[in-house]
Amino acid sequence: MSLKRTLLLSSALCVSGGAGFAISEEVGIGPDIPGMCSFEAIGAKDYSGRSLNIITHAIPVIGEPTALHADHFQRLTGANVNVVHVPFGDLFQRIMIPFQTGQAAYDVLFYGSLWVGDFHSYLAEIPAEFQENPEMQAVTATYRDVATWGDRMLQFTMDGDRHYLKYRLDIFENEEIQARFREEMGRDLTIPATWEEYNEVAIFFSGWDWDGSGETNYGSAEVVARDDLMFSAFISRAAPYAKHPDVTGGFFFDLESMEPLINTPGWVRGLERFIEARAAFPPGGTNFGLGDEIFSFGGGQTLMSYSWDDAFIQAMQEDSPIRNQVGAAMLPGATEVWNRMTGEWDTFDEPNRAAYITWGWTSAVAEASQNKDMAFDYLCFFANGANTNHDLQVGRFGVNPYREAHFDASFWSENMGWEDATAQSYVETLAAIDGHHNRVFDLRVPGVGQFMSSLAAGVSEAMAGQRSAQEALDSVADEWRQIVERIGADRVRDAYANVVALEDAR
Repeated sequence: MSLKRTLLLSSALCVSGGAGFAISEEVGIGPDIPGMCSFEAIGAKDYSGRSLNIITHAIPVIGEPTALHADHFQRLTGANVNVVHVPFGDLFQRIMIPFQTGQAAYDVLFYGSLWVGDFHSYLAEIPAEFQENPEMQAVTATYRDVATWGDRMLQFTMDGDRHYLKYRLDIFENEEIQARFREEMGRDLTIPATWEEYNEVAIFFSGWDWDGSGETNYGSAEVVARDDLMFSAFISRAAPYAKHPDVTGGFFFDLESMEPLINTPGWVRGLERFIEARAAFPPGGTNFGLGDEIFSFGGGQTLMSYSWDDAFIQAMQEDSPIRNQVGAAMLPGATEVWNRMTGEWDTFDEPNRAAYITWGWTSAVAEASQNKDMAFDYLCFFANGANTNHDLQVGRFGVNPYREAHFDASFWSENMGWEDATAQSYVETLAAIDGHHNRVFDLRVPGVGQFMSSLAAGVSEAMAGQRSAQEALDSVADEWRQIVERIGADRVRDAYANVVALEDAR
C-alpha cells in the first residue's frame, strides 16, 4: 500500500467491528450495506497513482452526488479523481466532441439517457460481473430497458425517471375549500383525471391565499423555459391525446415512413391545453425552469406540478413546510384520443393515460478509456445501496427510484420517516407508471438535440402567442423532416426502432 493511501485511510476511515474499513456513517451517508461495491469492498481496492476523469452536470442536480461520491472513492482507493461540472446546455457537446476527435478526455460520463442514440458507438459495454451484481439485478425491467441499446447494456443505471402529478393533499381534503370549489364550479373538487380538469382546478386556485400562509398561492408550477427541459413538460401534456393505446408503430414518427407526427391533432390539442394553463402560473412562471418548478411546488407556493420526482422529494424534506401533506398520481389523461390510423378522434369513458418514461440521468464508461476497471468500480460505488439510499432523500440531487425495493412503501416510511399514506401514494404511482400498458419513451436517435431544440422553439412561440398551436407544430414538423434528411432516414429509423420496441412491448 502506498504511503499516500495509508495516510488517506488512516485519516478518513474507521474500523467497524472488525468487519473492515467503512466511512459511510462517518461522512453522513448512513450504514454501509454489504455488496461488491460497498464502502468496505471499494476500500479494499488500491488505485494509488492512477487518475480517473469524470464529466457530469453542474451542481446540484447529479453534479453534487457525483462530486460527493468521487471524494469518498478517492479517499477509499487512493485514486486521483477529477470531476468536471458542465451546464446542461453544453454537456452534450463537451462529451461528443472528444468522442468524434478520438480523444480519451473522460473515463466516466454522466448525461441524459436520451443521448444514447448519438453516444452508443463510443461507450463500453457494462461487464458481465457488474450486470450480474445483485444490486443491478434489482433494477426494474423498465430502467434496464432504458440502459440498453439493441441487446447491449451500455449505460450504468443510477437513476430512474418518469413524469407524474404532484398535488397538495391537505388542500384537496380541506372541507371549507371543497365547499367553495363546489359552490363556484358546480362540481366536487377531485384530483384531476384529465388535462382539462387540471387546468380548471389550477386556474381556480391561482391568485389567493388558500393555505393561510399570508402569501398569495397559485395553481400550477410547470417547466416552461425554452432551454430548460420544457420539451419534456410539453410531451407530458400531449401524450394522452396523441398516444393511442391501440395504435403501434411510433409516437414521434411513423416508424415505417419516418413522417413526423408532431403536428397531428393529438399533439396540437396538448399544446392548446398547455397554452391555456398560463393563467394558473405564479409570477414569472412562464420562464420557470426545472429548479423553479421544484422549489415552487416543494416550497408550498403552488397546488400542483408535474415532472420528475424532485419536486415531490423537495416537498418531503424534513424541513419542508408541506412535508407529509402531498400526494402523487399518474399524469392526467384525455377522454378524446387521436387515432392516426383512422384519422379520427376516439372517445374513452375512462381517460386514456400515457405513462411517460422521460429521459433520466444515466452514466457510462467511454470505450476509449484506459481506466475501465476503475471507472466501472466508481459507477458501481456511486450506485451502491448506502449511497443510493442517501441520494434518494435529497431532492436537489436528482437521483430517483429505479430498484424494486424503492417501490416498497416501507422503504420510505421506515427509512425516510414518511407517513404511511404519503409513502403508499408515492410507490403506487411509480409502480403504475413502471408497469403501464400505454407507455411513451423519449426520442433516442442521432440528432436528438436538434429535434428537441426545434420542438422547444416551436412550443415557445405558441406559448408566447406568436403563432397558433397548429402553425407552431407545422413549422416543427417541417424542421424535423429536414433533420431526418440531413442525418439519413434509414439511420434515424434504425435508432427509433429501439424506442418503438419498448413502447409497443406491452
